[in-house]
Amino acid sequence: MLFGLLLAYQRWADRFAEVTGKLAMWIVIPTVTVGFVNVVLRYIGQATSTRLTTNTIIELQWYMYSGIFLLGFPYILKHQINVRVDFWFAHQGARRKALIDFAGHWIGLIPFALIGIFVSFPQAINSWARWEQSPDADGLPRGPIKMLLAIAFLLLLIQALAEQIKLYAIITDRGHLVTLEGLHEQPARVE
Repeated sequence: MLFGLLLAYQRWADRFAEVTGKLAMWIVIPTVTVGFVNVVLRYIGQATSTRLTTNTIIELQWYMYSGIFLLGFPYILKHQINVRVDFWFAHQGARRKALIDFAGHWIGLIPFALIGIFVSFPQAINSWARWEQSPDADGLPRGPIKMLLAIAFLLLLIQALAEQIKLYAIITDRGHLVTLEGLHEQPARVE
């Protein structure tokens, strides 16, 4: 019964990671567009001795660029496309890899996400309450990007817990019950 609920959570979290990953992918298009427009306006402005761009455009590009990475955290974790030092990990069996990741997530990833949530949510709420502005002229409010950072840590924690369920299933020989998409695939090798 409990494991069934955990599996339902894992499936929901995996679907949600796909949604946030797709959203992050779609943010790339407006980010590149805003960056291109910014560069073109800057060069035209230099040629005509006119200021055609503002910090608003620069910060908007920075916010969207940050959104790509922050919303992509769960997708990256789900598909195991995160950076890993695997000089010995790659040569282990599936169960041993699951044990290593299970311990590593409890030691490093989950505490990191919890600390990130604990630190960033109060900062984001305070920033919204004060309607904190960028220190740069024509800059954007800081509340949205700070809240996105806090949400990113929450999304990372949600997916980290789903990954723990998958790893636990492998460790307890119930791997056939979970979606193992991307889990412990051979990494791309650079030589």
